[in-house]
Amino acid sequence: MTTGAIAAAVSYIQQGGQAPAPADVVAALLAAEKQSKQTKPRYDYEQLLGSWRLGFVSGTQKKRSRPGAKPTKVPGTGRFLPKFVTITITYTKADSEADNSSQETLRNRPTVKNSVSISGLQLQLTGPTRFWPKTNSLGFDFTAIKASIGALTLYSGSLRGGEAQAQRFESLSLKEQAFFTFFEVEEQYIAARGKGGGLALWTRWPSNP
Repeated sequence: MTTGAIAAAVSYIQQGGQAPAPADVVAALLAAEKQSKQTKPRYDYEQLLGSWRLGFVSGTQKKRSRPGAKPTKVPGTGRFLPKFVTITITYTKADSEADNSSQETLRNRPTVKNSVSISGLQLQLTGPTRFWPKTNSLGFDFTAIKASIGALTLYSGSLRGGEAQAQRFESLSLKEQAFFTFFEVEEQYIAARGKGGGLALWTRWPSNP
């Protein structure tokens, strides 16, 4: 399902032009999430494989349902990420080739790589993933880091315990993992709610950065 505001947001992220109002995008994402809860589609990890550019995030804000009630986190008004910052997330199958010094952390596991690029400087965080089909949730952890400028590697190594943390990750429940719960998975975009309550929209990225 693609509503007008989501389609406009995807077009803007991929091609530029006129951006839709962020509030309209948040409303459309919330509507899509509500419909997903009703129709209960089943996605799988294979549908997430490849690279996706983060283009829109909602953030969160605290709101009271009634005076005196405990405040809860709800999506904020939302914003598009600036064009000069490229943030991509890449999901790969098990047995993919590791690209940093902590190869044991990634070997024989499905992995996620989060890359942030600004003016030639690139930071990559990599680690294991686990897909939970009952809730369309993807748990993940980052156990390796690489920093580079162009082709020059500044640093590459383990993060947060490396291989030991990756092995521990496999025994954790979803609630103990960082995760995204996907409610829209299409050929050109994916949308999810994060564990912290914010919404995010990614569009298909043509290559692995």
